[in-house]
Amino acid sequence: MSGDISIAFAPAAPLWIVATAAALGLALFAIALRARAPGAWWRVLAVMGLVAALANPLIVIEDRKPLADIGLVVVDESRSQEIGQRRARTEQALERLRSRAEAFPDLELRVVRSGGGGGLDADGTRLSAALDRALADIPRARLGGVALITDGQVHDAPAADRVARDAWPAPVHVLLTGERGERDRRIVVERAPAYAIVGKPQELTLRIDDGPGVTGGTARVELRRDGGEPVGLRLEIGVPQTVSFTLERAGTSLFEIEVEPGPRELTLANNRVVAAVSGVRDRLRVLLVTGEPHAGQRTWRSLLKSDPSVDLVHFTILRPPEAQDFTPVNELSLIPFPIRELFEAKLDEFDLIIFDRYRRRDVLAQVYLDNIARWVRRGGALLLAVGPNQGPSNSLFNSPIGQIMPGVPTGRVLEEPFRPRLTETGFRHPVTADLPGIGEPGAEPGWGRWFRAIDADQRRGQALLSGASNRPLLLLDRVGDGRVAQLQSDHIWLWARGHDGGGPHAELLRRISHWLMKEPELEENDLRAAIKGGRIEITRRSLEADDASVEVTAPSGTTRRVALREIGGGRASATIEADEPGLYRFTDGVRVALGAVGALNPIELGDVRATEEPLRPLAAASGGQILWLADGLPDLRRTRPGRETGAVAGGRSWIGMQANGDHLVAGVIQTPMLPAIAVFLLSLGALLAAWRREGR
Repeated sequence: MSGDISIAFAPAAPLWIVATAAALGLALFAIALRARAPGAWWRVLAVMGLVAALANPLIVIEDRKPLADIGLVVVDESRSQEIGQRRARTEQALERLRSRAEAFPDLELRVVRSGGGGGLDADGTRLSAALDRALADIPRARLGGVALITDGQVHDAPAADRVARDAWPAPVHVLLTGERGERDRRIVVERAPAYAIVGKPQELTLRIDDGPGVTGGTARVELRRDGGEPVGLRLEIGVPQTVSFTLERAGTSLFEIEVEPGPRELTLANNRVVAAVSGVRDRLRVLLVTGEPHAGQRTWRSLLKSDPSVDLVHFTILRPPEAQDFTPVNELSLIPFPIRELFEAKLDEFDLIIFDRYRRRDVLAQVYLDNIARWVRRGGALLLAVGPNQGPSNSLFNSPIGQIMPGVPTGRVLEEPFRPRLTETGFRHPVTADLPGIGEPGAEPGWGRWFRAIDADQRRGQALLSGASNRPLLLLDRVGDGRVAQLQSDHIWLWARGHDGGGPHAELLRRISHWLMKEPELEENDLRAAIKGGRIEITRRSLEADDASVEVTAPSGTTRRVALREIGGGRASATIEADEPGLYRFTDGVRVALGAVGALNPIELGDVRATEEPLRPLAAASGGQILWLADGLPDLRRTRPGRETGAVAGGRSWIGMQANGDHLVAGVIQTPMLPAIAVFLLSLGALLAAWRREGR
C-alpha cells in the first residue's frame, strides 16, 4: 500500500461565480492602485480570501495498491515446429523466461499456446490471431511486453503498413526456433485449373523450389493421376514449367506430384503436392437414329431434349431406300440424311450414339457401321434399343457392330406380359441398384408390365434386367475403351405413359446413358473415400460379394488393413478416424482411392524454412527484438516505459519487459486546505486593517 498527495478543488459555488468574484476583485484592486487609495492591499487580500473560500481547495491523499505488469508469451505449436530441434528449443526458451520472470515480483507471465490440436486447419499458422485474443484480456496499462516463440512461418502476420498505423503499448519480441540459412526442397503448383473440359488439353504449372534465387540443374518429378501408374518427368529447378494433361472422364481427378529429395532437406512432406481438377463435359452430343416411326420414339426424344447439357441430333428413317412408289424426290423430305457427314467426317464429335428400333435396310453402308464399331473401341458409347421385325438378315448383329454387341439375337419375339426384374447382378450394379420400386430379390417389382421382348443369348457383359421367360432384357458391356448397352425391348415408353402404374423410365435411361459416358458415380467396380468431419468413410462397390478389406496408407507412411462390411446394393463400407492431416491412400489390390484430410496442400508445410521476415515489421514498430535461439537462450530484463522512435527494448542476448507502475486506488482521503473559520477570520482581519489604514 502506498500514498499519493495531490490538490483538488470542490467549489462551493458555480465556477462562473468564483471566476466573476475573482475578476471583480482584481478590477477593484487595479482601480485602487491607480487611484493610490490607502488600504488597497488589505482589501484585495480580503477579496482573495473570499474567492479562495468559494474555490474550496482540498488536499487529496490516495491509498494505492501496486499492480503487477503482465508479460505475454505466445508459443507456436504448429506442425512445422516439429522439425529438428525447434520443439526442444521452444520448451527451453519458455522455461528460461518463466524462471527469470520469478525474480521480478511485479511481473506476471502468461503463456498462450497456438496451432496445436492436429493441425487440420487449412489456414496455416495463425499466431497473430492468438496474440489478439490474448491481448483482449490484458489492460494496455499493465502490458509489459510480448514474446513470440516461433519458427517465423506465421501466415497471418500483420503487414508493414498496418503495424505502422497501430500504437503498440509494449515491445513485441520474436524468438526464432530454427537455424539461420536453412535449405529445403519443395514442389509448388503455381497454376492448376479448378475445372477442365473432358477431352480438352489442359496444363499444370509446376516449380521446384530449392530456396530463394536457387536455379540451375534438374530434378526428377513423378506425376500420378488418381493413384495410377506414375509418369516420370525431369524439370528445371527454380523455373516454372507446364505439364499437359487431358481428362477422359467427368468428376474430380487427383494429381499427385512428387519431386525427388534435394541435397538439403528439412522435411519430405512438402516434396509431394496434390492438385484436384474437376472434369466437366462441355456439351453431351448425342446422335439418335430411329429406324422407323413408333410409339416409343417420343420417349427417347423427350428425355434427351429435357436435359439442357445435351445437344441432340435426331433422324427418323421414314422410307427405306428400296421403296419404289414414284414419289418425287423433292417431296420425300426437307433435310436429306447426311450419312457421310455423320458417320465418317464428324463421327468423333459425338459422345453417344443411340439406335432405336433400327434394322439394316441399306441406309447405312457397311463401311459406316465399321466406323461406328471402331469408334466404340476407341472410347465411344453405343446404346441399342432393339425392336421387332429384326430377322437374321436385317439385324445389326450381322454387321461389324455385331462384334461389339453383348447379346446374340435368336430371332424370336416374345409377346407376353411381364414385369422387368433385376437380376442378381442388377441388384449390385449402380445402374439398376436402388431404382425406385425394385422390391426385394425374388419378389415382384412395383413396376408396370411390358408386352414385348426380343430374345437374345448373353455371350458377354452383365445382364442387369430380365424380361419375358426370364430372358436377358438389359445388357451392358465394355468393349476396348468404349461401352455398349443393349435393351431388348421397345416398350419402355409404357412406363413413360404411366401404363399399369408406370416405372422409373427416366432414371433408368439417365443411368444407362451416364454409365456409357463413364460417370464415376456409376462405376460398378469402384473404391471411394469420403471425408466427413474427422472421419473417413471407405466404400467399395463390386459385382461380386466377398469379404473385402482395403489397405490404408496414412500421410505419415504407416499402413494398416481395414475390413469392410456389406451394406447392400453391391457396396461394402467401413469408417475410420482421420487422426493425421494430409493425403490418405486406399487400395483393395486392384483399385486405388485417395482422400485428403484438411487442406490438399497445407500452407503450414508449404515453406518450413525458419525466417524473421513475416514478423520483422511488428517487432520494429513495437520496439521489440528478434533473436535466434540457436545462438543461446535469452535473458529477461525490466525496462522503463516509453521509448524514443527507433529504440529497441532488448539486446543481443536479452529482451525487455517494461515496468509500467500501474496501480489500483484502494481509498481516498480529502482534507480542506482552508478551514472556513480561518478564512472568515482572515477576511475580517484584512477588512479591519483596511478600515484602520483608510481612517488615518
